[in-house]
Amino acid sequence: MSAPAPAIEEAVQAALATVDDPEIRRPITELGMVKGFTVAGSKITVELLLTVAGCPLRDKLTTDITAAVTKIPGIDTVDIDFGVMTEEQRKALQATLRGGSQSAEPVIPFAQPGSKTRVYAVASGKGGVGKSSVTVNLAAALAQRGLSVGVIDADIYGHSVPRMLGVDGRPTRVEDMIMPPQSHGVKVISIGMFTAGNAAVVWRGPMLHRALQQFLADVFWGDLDVLLLDLPPGTGDVAISLAQLLPNAEILVVTTPQAAAAEVAERAGAIAMQTHQRLIGVVENMSWLELPDGTRMEVFGAGGGQTVADSLTKTVGASVPLLGQIPLDTRVREAGDAGTPIVLADPSAPAAAALSAVADRLAVRRESLVGKPLGLMVNARR
Repeated sequence: MSAPAPAIEEAVQAALATVDDPEIRRPITELGMVKGFTVAGSKITVELLLTVAGCPLRDKLTTDITAAVTKIPGIDTVDIDFGVMTEEQRKALQATLRGGSQSAEPVIPFAQPGSKTRVYAVASGKGGVGKSSVTVNLAAALAQRGLSVGVIDADIYGHSVPRMLGVDGRPTRVEDMIMPPQSHGVKVISIGMFTAGNAAVVWRGPMLHRALQQFLADVFWGDLDVLLLDLPPGTGDVAISLAQLLPNAEILVVTTPQAAAAEVAERAGAIAMQTHQRLIGVVENMSWLELPDGTRMEVFGAGGGQTVADSLTKTVGASVPLLGQIPLDTRVREAGDAGTPIVLADPSAPAAAALSAVADRLAVRRESLVGKPLGLMVNARR
């Protein structure tokens, strides 16, 4: 037995309010995407406005809306009539998402005083130390813990994060706002999403700065708990731009046990002294190879990570801990090539366990005492 018409309409409205846009992760009713709906017996027709024609998540919306509405007693069939937002409607949506007027200039939300997003910049002195592998695995592990996580592939010349996270989609534009693709619960943006095929990026410093600025300000990240940036190796233009755009970012240094790599990593970490950014710690990657008989082969030597941590602690005058040692494991590479980080593909693997332990330490951070009352009382002298 079906409910009276007013009750059905209220139920449909409530059901649609439970459906989130897959990219924006907010209710479609709140975003102005539901133009209207009609009820005819046991059939409902929903008029839905997509942000752009050919939306790649159209099938996902169809599935979610159908599942939500058919839970209403007496409703058996759901038809969805797709339309496209007008330019005015997209501008209104953009203003809603930015929390300001339609003329509001984009700002970097993570640089604002009230931001609660933890920003970790993953750096290395040289290439080939597995910085990107560490970044994507930490991102996936943090997202698995229920945190809202984003990754910026700031290694403009050597971008590899999309492949390692299994992202093959391209960003969707809403006016001048960019919706980042998601994979394994992680929002991702990379210059590789805007180039044709495997084309090389040949840019000078100012263009690198502008690209990073757009990734931070023009991309709609939503309310992130953690943002990770996979930096290019070394201490060049992107590291300097990061310090200017995100002075509150914390630096995570990745190295291998090799003495030569450790020396270079120290220089990459020491740039924090000049930019006044905090060094959160050091991760030693490819620490050893575990052999079938249980012994460890130290392929790249030993002690590099601890050496870097000790040196940076002395340089900055504050504790820079060695957060973890990641064993060398071919499964890390295989999982990255397959687009599923090893912390998800094989969580019992020693490398996955070590990476997850680092993620646990990054997920909990002491809050700053700046601006907070300490409850101290001053006794007047008698």
